Amino acid sequence: MRILCVGCMYPPHDLQGGYELTWRSSVRHLRGQGHQVRVLASDYRSPRVEAATELDADVHRELRWYWRDHAFPRVPLRERVDIERHNAAVFDAHVAELRPDAVAWWQMGGMSLGLIERARRAGLPAVGVIGDEWLRWGPRADAWLKPLRNRPRIAALAERVAGLPARVDLDAAALWLFNSGVVRDKSRGEGLALPRAELAHPGIDDALFRPAGPRPWQWRMLYLGRLDERKGVHLAVDSLARLPAEASLVVQGSDDGDGYGDSLRDRAQKLGVGDRVRFSTAPRNELPGVYADADVVLFPVQWDEPWGLVPLEAMAVGRPVVATGTGGSREYLEHELNCLLYSPRDSADALAGSVRRLAEDKALRERLRAGGWSTSARYTEATYNEAIERGLRAVSSPLENV
Repeated sequence: MRILCVGCMYPPHDLQGGYELTWRSSVRHLRGQGHQVRVLASDYRSPRVEAATELDADVHRELRWYWRDHAFPRVPLRERVDIERHNAAVFDAHVAELRPDAVAWWQMGGMSLGLIERARRAGLPAVGVIGDEWLRWGPRADAWLKPLRNRPRIAALAERVAGLPARVDLDAAALWLFNSGVVRDKSRGEGLALPRAELAHPGIDDALFRPAGPRPWQWRMLYLGRLDERKGVHLAVDSLARLPAEASLVVQGSDDGDGYGDSLRDRAQKLGVGDRVRFSTAPRNELPGVYADADVVLFPVQWDEPWGLVPLEAMAVGRPVVATGTGGSREYLEHELNCLLYSPRDSADALAGSVRRLAEDKALRERLRAGGWSTSARYTEATYNEAIERGLRAVSSPLENV
């Protein structure tokens, strides 16, 4: 198959989130299966990466988007039209050159959703790989489509004048593969029917994250992930002040640049635990060792996390998890079977209490290790990539898959 993959950020020019990692993994899998895959992404360049750096071939960073410095600023009408026409021309050029058998839509939040409609009207088969809630908020972040929503007459006029799609039929545009039932149901709650919607759960790289042996308990806690207030990292810091003096916390992850990382450092100092918190940004190939050095992995997210790979990676390495179990992660996290769960409303006290419980109960730790291994084995990167490939085959050759 010839496949055109479209989304906003493709590694290494990204925010180091799980969505982007799974996109690259899918591309590499598809190419490994002999498919011709082209990546079309936004012109975003990460400040932590040399502008010309690329990890893969046939990656084109030519699309413009509405996101700027972690926000969606107001865009004048003339600029909106210019962005949409530019993106349409870029997309059409790649379609004409590649002649794709299918399009794979990845994270399109803040992008020109008119491209999805453009592909639909051209009869291009498509699969949408959904790793967050952009189907819900994307139409509100698209500065061209937003003012035309629920205004069919004005939209029809704008489409005739500008020559650009002024609406997008997401229901008919693709086979949508959701990373969790929570994200699927929330998307439908926005008014979408999504008659072609299936679940495809992301998983771990089981060649990278391998079991590590147990170690004597030493109160070593780990938070791993992006430094984002919704992730509840500040509560992990707070919990440290409620634990014995020998307890420590490693915060492994990159800062989005919004100041949250600095606030965590200040918070630790004010609580008197600054010398017990270590911030780290180890590369991905070193993460198995980071997990193995911990006694417990904290997942204190305060929002409906779409899925969550961190607990699965921790389980694969054999480290117990303490988590809130919000959002999609609740679909695989089971209290006292593969993790300890607590309510996010109970904050740092409950988090610290769960860690104390693990410290005092070796048998519980061993039970969670065993349950974690069993769980992580069911969710692998390979099975996820195979599900995406099946979806692309199904839409590109529908008669062969009846």
